[in-house]
Amino acid sequence: MKKSIGIGIIGTGFARRTQIPAFQDLENAKVVSVASGSFGNAESTAKEFGIEHFTDDWRETVTRKDLDLICITTPPDLHHEITLFALNHNKHILCEKPMAMDIGEALEMTQHAKEKGVLALIDHELRFTNGRMKAFKMIREGKIGKILHSKYHFCNSMRGDPNLPWTWWSDKTQGGGTLGAIGSHAIDTFRWFLDAEIAEVTCRMNTHTKLRLMKNSDKAREVTTDDEALMILKFGKSDLISNATAIVSLSMIEAGNYRNTVEFFGTKGALRIEDGGEVFFAETKEAKWTQVNFDLGKVADGMQIGGWSRGFVNLSEKIIEALLEEKADVENAATFDDGVQIQRVLDAARESDKLLKTISLQVQ
Repeated sequence: MKKSIGIGIIGTGFARRTQIPAFQDLENAKVVSVASGSFGNAESTAKEFGIEHFTDDWRETVTRKDLDLICITTPPDLHHEITLFALNHNKHILCEKPMAMDIGEALEMTQHAKEKGVLALIDHELRFTNGRMKAFKMIREGKIGKILHSKYHFCNSMRGDPNLPWTWWSDKTQGGGTLGAIGSHAIDTFRWFLDAEIAEVTCRMNTHTKLRLMKNSDKAREVTTDDEALMILKFGKSDLISNATAIVSLSMIEAGNYRNTVEFFGTKGALRIEDGGEVFFAETKEAKWTQVNFDLGKVADGMQIGGWSRGFVNLSEKIIEALLEEKADVENAATFDDGVQIQRVLDAARESDKLLKTISLQVQ
């Protein structure tokens, strides 16, 4: 049994607020290298967290012999290349979502990971909030009966600011956009909770801010990604559902309170899960929600309080436990196989938007 797990972080955006603080809070884990496309970002991140090695060449991080796990938090267009390189060096992988740019890349990453026999996960940390785990159990206990319909509503006003500068988030070729960033979570949420594949997808996307200024410049560049994505889904077979459908509303331009909510409506009642992991229950014909009481969980120092942080704290603990025991799986974690199925739906959603029609996927 190993005594400690060495971790390399590639990317200094989301990782700075989530992955690094969570892993550093664990006794048997050590972040030993951080890489960024910007040397300055790598250096400042290393100094902030006391990380011994930093670089602007991610290959330097991957090839270090004291690393067991590579955590990929770059824009999606780099996931495929970094993953294959890391797998060739027999590293375990935690890859940010969306997994890849298309189904071809996702399939190649998955096949290579299986050949290596390593732990290969997608960072769908929301599965691990105490609230989602609680709701997952309640659904399987039949608390709300067979599920008929679900809703996913995400809104964040950040990209509604026309003065926000152009970044990779505005670039389709780098994997930016709301559908990939947030839609991947919505798709994973439904697949995991309902134990069902998505059989039909209807999607419409929109770009409300067409141009953004380059950083520290008066030159504008076209935005080629969506800041709004709407989906109607129909599911295949599952013992937990009955002819189930879902609607998904994802927006990065809606003013008002931040929201990340999923709801399940069944034959006996309904469940609602809020952003922080709070769970509410209502019996059929009831006109009010009742909050379910439980401990929402903790966050590490330096993390924002909320569901993303609570979920990743729990997931990171499970990952380190598995690697210390030299296991290649984590119960309930999203695997590369899950990433492939999510990518199929994302690709179908984009095709639906392009062709203005419903796309059917071959599922049971």
